[in-house]
Amino acid sequence: MPLDPQARTYLERMAELGIRPINELTPEEARQQIEQGTALLGGPPEEVASIADREVGGVPVRVYAPGDSSDLPVTVYFHGGGWVIGSLDTHDVVCRAIASRAGCRVVSVDYRLAPEHRFPAAVEDSWAVTRWAAAQAPSVAVAGDSAGGNLAAVVALRARDAGLGLAHQVLVYPVTDCRLDTDSYRRNAEGYGLTLNGMRYFWDLYIAEGDRTHPDASPLRAESLTGVAPALVIVCEYDPLRDEGVAYADRLRQAGVPVRLSEYEGMIHGFLRLGAVIDRTQEVVDEVAEALRGALSPD
Repeated sequence: MPLDPQARTYLERMAELGIRPINELTPEEARQQIEQGTALLGGPPEEVASIADREVGGVPVRVYAPGDSSDLPVTVYFHGGGWVIGSLDTHDVVCRAIASRAGCRVVSVDYRLAPEHRFPAAVEDSWAVTRWAAAQAPSVAVAGDSAGGNLAAVVALRARDAGLGLAHQVLVYPVTDCRLDTDSYRRNAEGYGLTLNGMRYFWDLYIAEGDRTHPDASPLRAESLTGVAPALVIVCEYDPLRDEGVAYADRLRQAGVPVRLSEYEGMIHGFLRLGAVIDRTQEVVDEVAEALRGALSPD
C-alpha cells in the first residue's frame, strides 16, 4: 500500500530540517541527534505508579511499575539504535506505555554501546539483566525494537539453552541477520528513515565482519529455534529489515514455536517511538501490550 501519509510528512519534515544521515555522523553526534529528537517525537508520557533507576550487576536499568505489588510479572526491554545509539531516555515513553497497558513491570536495560563496547557486550548485559529478572519475578518476557529486537531474540535463545523459561518474546522490526541484500533492503535502501548505509554503519561499529554470522549476532542463523519462547514479530512494509523479520517468524513457525507475525503496511522503521507524529504508534503499542498481558497473566 502507499506510504502512510503521516509517515511521509515526518520524513519530509526531517529532510526539510537537514537531518544528516546517521552514517555521516560520529557515534557521539548520532547519540546527541536521537536524544534531542526524543522529546519532540515521543508524545506525552503515560503515568505509572513508580519509576526507579538502579543497577543490576553493574548494568543500569530503569524499572517501571503500574502498581504497588512486587509480585507483578516483568518485561525486560531492550531499546533500539543499532547497538550504537539509544538509551533509557529515548525509550522512556515506550516503556511507560507498555507498563501501563500490559499491567506488568518493565525493566529497561541500558546495555553497553558500540563502538566503545563491541559485541558481545550488549548481549552479555542483556542476558545478565534477564537472569536477574527471572530470579525475582513470577513470570518474565523479553521485548525490544530493532537492535533491541535482535537482543531480545538472542536472549530468548540463551534462555532456552539455560533452561530459563520465558513467557514471551516481542520482536519489533528486529535485526535478525547480517545480510544486507534482501529484497526489502533493495526496495527500501534509502528514503524511509533507516537506510542500507545506516545499517552498514551500525554493523561495522558493532562487530567484526568475521563474527557476524554468530547466532548471538544473527539469530536467524541459529542451528535450531525449537523450544524458544512464543513470539510476536512485528515488521513494517517500508523498512529495510522487513524481510529478515518475516524470515525469523517463518523459522519460528517451522520449529513449532507459537508465533504471530504482524505487518504494518505503509509504515516505516522506528515508528514505535513516533507517537507525537504518527497516530498508528498507539496501535502498535497496544498490540505489544496485549501480547505481553496475555502471556504474562494468562488467567
